[in-house]
Amino acid sequence: MPSLSEQLQNVRSRTEVCLYSGGRVVEVRVGVMAMANLSLPPCSKYQHVAAESMVIQNGFGSNRKETLVSLQRLSTALNILEKYGCNLTNPNRPKYWRTVKHNNPVFRATVDAIQGGRAVLCLYGYSNQQPDGLSFPDDVTDPDVGRVAAVTLEVMSLRMELEMLIKEAHPHPEFYERIIPTLRHKDVGLNTDAVVYHSSSTSCHADSQTKSLGFPLHYRSSRESSHGHSLSTTHQSLRSIQVFSTSSNKHPENCTICGIFRISAHCLTCLQGLCSECDRLYHSYPERANHRRTAVTSSSSSSSSSSSSSSKNKGSQSSSTWLCLHCTKVNSVQDVLCEECERPHLEPISSKSDDCQPATISEWQCKSCTVLNAASSILCEVCERPRLATRPPVTPSHLPTTPPRPPAPVLGMPGDPDSQWVCQFCTYLNYSPATVCEMCDLARPEPAPLPVKLHPPSPVRRVPALTIKPKEPALEDMDSWRKKLMKEEGLKLIQLIRDGEKKGVSPEEVYTSMRVAGDSSILPCKWLKTELPLLLDQIRMLVATTSLQCASDKIITEHPNPSCEAPAEDSGKEEDRVETESVVQLSRGEAKQAWLTAGGDTERAARQGLRDRIAKVKELSALGFSDETRCHEVLRQSGGEVRGALALLQRPLLEPFHKHIWSDKPEPPVDIRHPDKQRTCRRLLAVYDLPSWGRCELALSLLLEHSAPYSLEDVVQAVRESQDREFIKRVLAKECPICLSIFPHSKMQSLTSCQCSVCCGCFQQHFTIVVRDKHIRDMVCPVCWEPDINDPEHLNSYFSTLDIQLRECLEPEVYELFHKKLTEQALIKDPKFLWCCHCSYGFIYDGDQLKVTCFQCRNSFCAQCKKPWESQHAGLSCEQYQSWKRENDPEYQRQGLAGYLRDNGITCPNCRFQYALSKGGCMHFCCSQCRYQFCSGCNNPFHTTCAVEECSVSGLHAHHPRDCLFYLRDWEPSRLQPLLQNNGVAFNTEPPPGTQTGVCGVIEQKDEGGQQPDAACGAQTQSGHAGLCEKHYREYLVSLINSHSIDPAPLYSSNELLLACRRYKVDDGRRDGEESFCYYSRLLQKLMDEVPLGDKVPRKK
Repeated sequence: MPSLSEQLQNVRSRTEVCLYSGGRVVEVRVGVMAMANLSLPPCSKYQHVAAESMVIQNGFGSNRKETLVSLQRLSTALNILEKYGCNLTNPNRPKYWRTVKHNNPVFRATVDAIQGGRAVLCLYGYSNQQPDGLSFPDDVTDPDVGRVAAVTLEVMSLRMELEMLIKEAHPHPEFYERIIPTLRHKDVGLNTDAVVYHSSSTSCHADSQTKSLGFPLHYRSSRESSHGHSLSTTHQSLRSIQVFSTSSNKHPENCTICGIFRISAHCLTCLQGLCSECDRLYHSYPERANHRRTAVTSSSSSSSSSSSSSSKNKGSQSSSTWLCLHCTKVNSVQDVLCEECERPHLEPISSKSDDCQPATISEWQCKSCTVLNAASSILCEVCERPRLATRPPVTPSHLPTTPPRPPAPVLGMPGDPDSQWVCQFCTYLNYSPATVCEMCDLARPEPAPLPVKLHPPSPVRRVPALTIKPKEPALEDMDSWRKKLMKEEGLKLIQLIRDGEKKGVSPEEVYTSMRVAGDSSILPCKWLKTELPLLLDQIRMLVATTSLQCASDKIITEHPNPSCEAPAEDSGKEEDRVETESVVQLSRGEAKQAWLTAGGDTERAARQGLRDRIAKVKELSALGFSDETRCHEVLRQSGGEVRGALALLQRPLLEPFHKHIWSDKPEPPVDIRHPDKQRTCRRLLAVYDLPSWGRCELALSLLLEHSAPYSLEDVVQAVRESQDREFIKRVLAKECPICLSIFPHSKMQSLTSCQCSVCCGCFQQHFTIVVRDKHIRDMVCPVCWEPDINDPEHLNSYFSTLDIQLRECLEPEVYELFHKKLTEQALIKDPKFLWCCHCSYGFIYDGDQLKVTCFQCRNSFCAQCKKPWESQHAGLSCEQYQSWKRENDPEYQRQGLAGYLRDNGITCPNCRFQYALSKGGCMHFCCSQCRYQFCSGCNNPFHTTCAVEECSVSGLHAHHPRDCLFYLRDWEPSRLQPLLQNNGVAFNTEPPPGTQTGVCGVIEQKDEGGQQPDAACGAQTQSGHAGLCEKHYREYLVSLINSHSIDPAPLYSSNELLLACRRYKVDDGRRDGEESFCYYSRLLQKLMDEVPLGDKVPRKK
């Protein structure tokens, strides 16, 4: 006889050929069953798949029940892996066989949820890692079918073994109990009583043999217990239960492990009968090497055989055979399909255990890939094929009204159409003599049933053909009648759904109410209002009764003999507690949802509602709420919503936190010296909202440094901005450039116009002094004296930003003074603002008269020419008054041109304040009223930050036009006089009669000892200069040139013309062959056309 290894190799090679050559499915399953039943450990049986490692890694649990649940998950994953392998060995492979996507929900829930799943895919050939899954390498055009078949066979065999192990039908469970110890602890302990087999010929002790077998005890149904052996026991309290042979062989005298060979030795320690090969392998393990074993002679075998035969003669059928329900053929337990009709092995439906638990459609199995899908799914989650019509479940309250369905004829072959009829509503194929559809429970239509259009034969299932009659042709009138009836029913349903939607009823409720109400004349919406509440209360009552019964059964199971363990009073209290805590009360919303899910079936709805409630309680328990009674209560209050129940459960837990949040007590300060550093870091993270735990540790280490002058708030602010330790130290140690003290960056202040930073104290002191004692234009940076606030465009934005900074640091009265000066600065720009020429007081004047009286000094002056008011000015314009004054005022005549220069003195272009000063000397003038710096010749501003593009001048400067005194003061009077003569402007060369001669009397501003007093020029006069010094005479001539808007460019020399063109960015390129006269004439004309005269130059006469 071949050894176990040779048997394994034969079964493996034969089954692999069937797999990749397209053999029959029956042959493949027989080979898988034979391979699974071989008495070899997983490490010796499986060559490709690491079966033992996968079982150890995935078979976790603290008890046998949890371990079997984990093995069930492994079996489900192996089922999916088996489909992948079968797809690769199939000649008609799927379109996308090269890749396995990880985002597939079935893949994530099965293969990816176990250890070693992806390793099996690598054995198939999916070795190329992709971002979203696995794939075959690009150079592989076809999979290695032989290797895939070998791996697939091992996956199928391992799944078969796990299924048998879960169903406690594995022939050799000790192999897996050795690697998973929790499988040894079963609900009932091992029976070590001896099973005595008496010889049929004699009853003497000498002629009988005693064999001691150890078998696991399990609870069995009454049907199973009627076929077992009788066990003798010395304990009166244990009832007789069935002992099943662990061997799949038909002969009970075969080996306990392999079930194939005859028993050659009996182990008295482990209570097993073993063949020679299994005895050698099993007892080679060091822990079992010292077992006591006795050889078994042939007499014992014959005795066992005779005993078994006598047992069969008494009418007890052996557990090694099964009876086919279709042809009554007795088959071996190894046969999955019947040898006669090739029908699968089915359990009888008359079992008492089956009657106690009616079937519930909570999932369905795909006919193509055999994957179990949820009941609500229409398409398979793996192959995406539709769900096919199946037989509805049979409940105790609805016994089947039709006889068992006969075997269907082979598709595509002749059959008997009289025995078939198609339901006109759900198109389900029924068989006579049934008069009600097995799927939708609707009556068979009249007249005769319609013929069925048969589909092509299945490529997988091959059954023998039955002799049937040729089908009759279809009747057109019946077909049209069926279509008309279906159309009428559909339109009626659509109208009812539309009516329900108008009243707020969903289509599911309308359809379910129609199914439940049946042929009732009550409309669905009315039925839902009148009958549904009563039905929901009934479902709630069924759920409460079922939950209470389950809890009582659990108590009985845990305490089988309560009268001996506890007094009656304690048992009564226990029952009251169970009744109080275990009653599940559904809300009407939950009951309604379960009713809709169950399709209107009350009992199914009750079971569905109870399952949903238990699942929700488990979900809440996983979140940390272990009080099931409280979970049931909050779920009832929230209408079955887990989120609402979670909010109710968390409310008492969050109450201390809410009290702390809304408390008026201040937060205790963070103690950086606390010994628990992690507690301090948690406080910093919560109170100061630092971005990470590392930042908290960095802040704490900085605060704990020796001699660190940092405050907690400063360190937190610095750490929030950066994580560089050295940078933070530099930020925390800034030096004030005014007081030279060290401050953190948060204690330093800076203006938006520069990068200078000063401490808050120096910042406050500087601007307090400026506001009180200086002009508002002195409110610049105390370090770099930026910005240049001469520019009116930047002035408003600068002061608006400065106002925000000063509001926080200045005292209230100083801040009010700043606002007052800021208001005056704005009023100066008003066209109606006037300066008093007597006291330098400014105010807004809305009148239209020339005479204005100052509110401060009560003196009068002219609103237009700003001269002191005289009675002669009344009724005369300012020009007429000035002419009268030159002709009739002796004092004015005595001053001569000095008075003219005084009257045409300097006027501030910013605040329009007039100064009776000459323009000679330095052209840079600073207004004492508004601190505006400008050129006294052209009124253009002086600034350090130039706004002119491509200006290369740095420092304080201004851009002057070509007719400005800044350039014309360098011209000799002899050059200025021809310019006036050419334009017909008269000028004086001799002083007026009575004018003081010899000394220039023009008033000008002088710089003496840091002060700027106004005094007479005092320079010597020259002849022909009208009694003025040369400087002031030039100013007099330039004022005439500016008054008449005369362009000095025609008197430019060639060098001055080129310099002016370069200054004002005029193209001075010379054309080829152009003469000098034409070139300079063209440049002069171009300069005068492109560069106008100064628009701010005073044009007074």
